[in-house]
Parts: sequence; structure tokens; C-alpha cells
Amino acid sequence: MLQNIRVVLVETSHPGNIGAVARAMKNMDLQQLVLVRPKVFPSPEAVARASGAEDLLAGAMVVDDLESAIADCPLVIGASARKRSEIWTPMDPREMAGMVLAQARTAPVALVFGRERTGLTAEELDRCSHLVQIPANPQHASLNIAMAVQVLAYELYVACRPEVASAGEGGMEPATAGQMEGLFEHLQQTLLDIGFLQPGREGKILQRLRRLFYRARPDAREVNILRGILSAAQGGKSMRRQSGDAPGRRTQETSREAR
Repeated sequence: MLQNIRVVLVETSHPGNIGAVARAMKNMDLQQLVLVRPKVFPSPEAVARASGAEDLLAGAMVVDDLESAIADCPLVIGASARKRSEIWTPMDPREMAGMVLAQARTAPVALVFGRERTGLTAEELDRCSHLVQIPANPQHASLNIAMAVQVLAYELYVACRPEVASAGEGGMEPATAGQMEGLFEHLQQTLLDIGFLQPGREGKILQRLRRLFYRARPDAREVNILRGILSAAQGGKSMRRQSGDAPGRRTQETSREAR
């Protein structure tokens, strides 16, 4: 399970922090490190701070944007110390560990950490399905990025022990982050087309809809059904009009496909 968990660092400014994160990961048997536009990498300072985890640095993937780092992940969890909008209901690290391990049995999972000073932007958090916050002194709640990775990695390692881990649920796998982004883009365009949203005033409503669908965790087939409904609402994608099928027959076939 742990091999399916990737740690994603967004625009890390200090190479020593990348090395310290690699060390924290190796302590807890995490192996996948992805770097989004690091300021300096590779770096001798990163190697020095890795303290035996140089193999993780050598195998780290460097990408140009967050979407490339998470596109194939059905579960994407952003880490933040700051209080966010009421739209978010943050998990604590222990709750996060249970959710991540249940998913990581069969699919990749991403833990996303932001910049040292400013963390993740609101747009980057929108790409995450869930938010995790580490309980700490409210007067001084911000942790060094390597410390934050260490805390979450520790909870994952402990939860992964044989006497703790439990069997995952059956059924189809949740849609990937890329599939969900396709749904959200389609949803936004449809709501604009039918006049429910006004251009430039979509913000809060779309954020709430994102949270709603992420809580539901639809699988790929369900996303396709939802997008079919959106296409029909847009007025030009009705399968019945394209095929000429009788309404009753089309309804029966759609019902069978949904199953």
C-alpha cells in the first residue's frame, strides 16, 4: 500500500527542505516523491539533508504543474496549516491515514504540500479532494514542511501495520483527478450555458459543487453518466435524438449501462 502513496511538493524554495522530506519519507517507507517546479533541484544541499535517502532524490519526478503530478490519482489530499473557507471540512492525520490506505490498496494517492511560506493557493486546493490539518498550538501552528511530511507519514506507517490495517471495500475504483477535472469543467460550462451561472461570478458555487462531488467519490462510470446528463442539458448531445431509438428502449438501455 505504501508504495502507491506519493508525496507532492509544490514550488519548494529551499533545496535542503527537499532533502529533509526525502529523509522523513524513507523513515516511514514512502518511496514516491514528485516535485512541482522546485526553485533549486538537484542540489548538493538536498543530498546532504537527505541523510541516506539519496535514492529517493535520484528517483524524484520533476513536473511543470500540479495537474501532471496528480492526474491519475482518485484521491488527492492537500495539507494546510491555515484556516480555509467554510467549504472545507479538514481531516486530522489519523483520519487521513485510514482513508489513504483504503484507497492505496488499488490506486495511487497523492499528498500535496505547498510552499514553505505561503502553502497551497486556493486554486491548487481546488484540485484536491480532501484537506488534512495537523493539530497544533493555534498561536504557532505552522510546521516546517519536512516535519509536516513526517507527521503524516508516521500515521500512515502505523496504520499500515498488519494488526491495524483492515480490508478495503469492493466495487469500482473512484474516478481519477483528471476525470474529475473534466467533469468540473463540463459542469461549469453547462451551468453557464443554461443561465444558472453568470460569467465571472462562479466562484463559491463551483467550490461547493467540487466539495459535494469529492465527498461522493464517484467512479469513472458514474462520472460518464453525469457528463451525459450535462450534455443532454446543453441541448445537443441527446443519445435518443442521435440514434432515433424509442424513449422506452433508450431508458432501459441507459439503466442497464448505469448498473
